[in-house]
Amino acid sequence: QVQLVESGGGLVQAGGSLRVSCAASGRSIRSYAMGWFRQAPGKEREFVSAINWRGGSTVYADSVKGRFTISRDNAKNTVSLQMNSLKPEDTAVYYCAAGPAYGSKNVADFGSWGQGTQVTVSS
Repeated sequence: QVQLVESGGGLVQAGGSLRVSCAASGRSIRSYAMGWFRQAPGKEREFVSAINWRGGSTVYADSVKGRFTISRDNAKNTVSLQMNSLKPEDTAVYYCAAGPAYGSKNVADFGSWGQGTQVTVSS
């Protein structure tokens, strides 16, 4: 029921930083756990990070832990993913998602998805 639109993707050199954001409409994200997933060509969509409805708890995939930071601003109805020390392996379409409960890393547990934003990391 919530509509999500990602933005902020682009081309960045390895070692650089990028911040992708997700704007929600139709519903407040206050009652949703929010997550970021990514999908590269020829690969399955994979979990990147998630944050609970208050923003006090976060979880990250091992591949991005220490480099990425997820945050949310319920007043602005947005969620962001700050990506630092980017690697070519991070190249993918990044998707914002909303789910009813925090804790899941499964695509099937998130009912609302954005269109995705392309992130390309060059070497």
